[in-house]
Amino acid sequence: MREIEFNLSENPFRNFLSSRYAMSARINVEKMWNWCHENDRSFFVMSMGCLMNAVNSVDALKRRIIDGKVIEYDYLDGVCPIMNEGEDIYREMRVKTPQEFEDIIEWHDYVKELSANILSGKDEGFNLEMEKRDLTNIANFSCIPWVDFDMITNCVVNGNAVQPLITWGKVNGNHEMSVAITVNHIFVNGRELGYFYENAKKEFNEMI
Repeated sequence: MREIEFNLSENPFRNFLSSRYAMSARINVEKMWNWCHENDRSFFVMSMGCLMNAVNSVDALKRRIIDGKVIEYDYLDGVCPIMNEGEDIYREMRVKTPQEFEDIIEWHDYVKELSANILSGKDEGFNLEMEKRDLTNIANFSCIPWVDFDMITNCVVNGNAVQPLITWGKVNGNHEMSVAITVNHIFVNGRELGYFYENAKKEFNEMI
């Protein structure tokens, strides 16, 4: 990470009760959906990879405020809730970025193995207090595969928290999938959200 020049004192959103806001939009995922089914790969895992890459492609999404200074991380890992097929075990995992692996298949298999080890109890999984998550290089990812939602809100630990929260939903009959992102207006404006969605669409079409 590195400290960057950013005038917090004059930022119009710095002293808002909450500077958090969210956006939802649908993107077409037909190419990735078909590839996963044809190649026996997890669409959930591949979707997370696409969205992690999209987040890391936008510098404003990698910024935090630590000790009154604005820092920008080189990359954000993904933290994601997981559950077993019986839906009676719920854990979280921290996932490395796809760029740390030779190819996307190797990354996919790493995530599948990590998830299985956590759910079986072999690995502990991710466990960090919510209040401390703004102090590390993570973004939160979660999937609601049962609902083709139009919008979503998130719990707010701190009104000026900066960590991005990304949620994606069910793929509908047109192969469109809702993707929601919650961000902080101190750093992220509409143009940055536009970059995120543009890059997410590109990832779903070009990752494989």
